[in-house]
Amino acid sequence: MRLLLGTKNPNKIREIKEICAGVSNIELLTFSECPFSDVLEDGKTFTENARKKAHQICSQTALPVLAEDSGLEVYALGGAPGVHSARFAGEHKDDQANIKKLLESLKDNTDRRARFRCVTVLAFPDGTELLSEGVLEGEIAYAPRGSEGFGYDPIFIPEGYTQTLAELGPRIKNALSHRRRALEGLLRQLQHRLSAAVEHPH
Repeated sequence: MRLLLGTKNPNKIREIKEICAGVSNIELLTFSECPFSDVLEDGKTFTENARKKAHQICSQTALPVLAEDSGLEVYALGGAPGVHSARFAGEHKDDQANIKKLLESLKDNTDRRARFRCVTVLAFPDGTELLSEGVLEGEIAYAPRGSEGFGYDPIFIPEGYTQTLAELGPRIKNALSHRRRALEGLLRQLQHRLSAAVEHPH
């Protein structure tokens, strides 16, 4: 089955492809093979944004589209930056500036609890969809550490570890990430749908 990834973010494309590498009956296409227009992410929740991207690109390309929205939720900041994670320090989406602003917002706050959250939506041309969510709990470091990863990875320490995601590297990150958890849930639903279609063809 051919699925189009509804993102133009090279980091996310690479991560999703690595996570889905072992799935045999799915072929992932990207915007370079099947171009689509940018979708304005103006939803109030990750679910709204992921759903909007998936359905809009699906209606544009007539392909099943896998889209996701994800971000960092910091408990002491009331769940911020949340859906504004990529633009926390401004519209230019600067990882360094976002990290600096987040650390300044927390200052000496001892409650460093945070979580990464990801919502994935797979929209089909017939208007149906599959939805799955993944969460990775952890805490915010006092300063950036590590050179791997992107976004808030240099300041996020996942539960059960002492290193940041940027120190742990992509292999460990992809094994436990919020994106993996959301995608695994979605792929389970998709396999169920595909096997049901084989057993009960129209």
